[in-house]
Amino acid sequence: MFIEDSSWQITLSGEFVKPYFLELMRQVNKEYASTTCFPKKELIFNAFEKCSFHDLKVVIIGQDPYHGAVNGNCEANGLCFSVDDGIPIPPSLKNIFTEINSEYDRIFVPTSGNLERWASQGILLLNAGLSVRKDNANSHKHLKWNVFTDAVIKKISDEKENVVFLLWGAFAQKKGAKIDRTKHFVLESGHPSPLSANRGYWFGNNHFIKTNEYLKSKGITEIIW
Repeated sequence: MFIEDSSWQITLSGEFVKPYFLELMRQVNKEYASTTCFPKKELIFNAFEKCSFHDLKVVIIGQDPYHGAVNGNCEANGLCFSVDDGIPIPPSLKNIFTEINSEYDRIFVPTSGNLERWASQGILLLNAGLSVRKDNANSHKHLKWNVFTDAVIKKISDEKENVVFLLWGAFAQKKGAKIDRTKHFVLESGHPSPLSANRGYWFGNNHFIKTNEYLKSKGITEIIW
């Protein structure tokens, strides 16, 4: 259970030796040994494995992994908002796909909620907490995942340029409060969850077109949503 991608190893090497991180890993190991936790242990750092620091273009911030299971298979796969092939597409992700269709005036009915294809294009799908107990949302809030993911966001803000940060909902916006907006492009809106979306806080934000317009303006390859 560790980040294998060399670009992140170099970037976060100072973080991995700090007392809080060593204690965090001890507590996570204890949780996985004593109760059912998601995602699978080997996928805890999946977001970093699927999107290297060098290739990073976009950061999407979620709260914590899906905590449910379908036919015995956990929904979470280590990428925020994403589920593996064969798992029903969650409501928030359905609303994300609906917004993309609206922005690009297309009719695309995805059969999978697996967002690895986004990650492979340079999107870091980062949850604030990287683990959770089964059927118990935000149950690892007491662990210091937030300290680690705050450090990740600060590293990106300090060491990269022209990254698009998509902050959906109050939690993500608070998480991204210290991003240097003179170097990066930050887009904020309501959360794509049905509760927020149905109140008019999500649909029509045009974040996906705006992201590509910004990347294109900087000479960066656009995302194929």
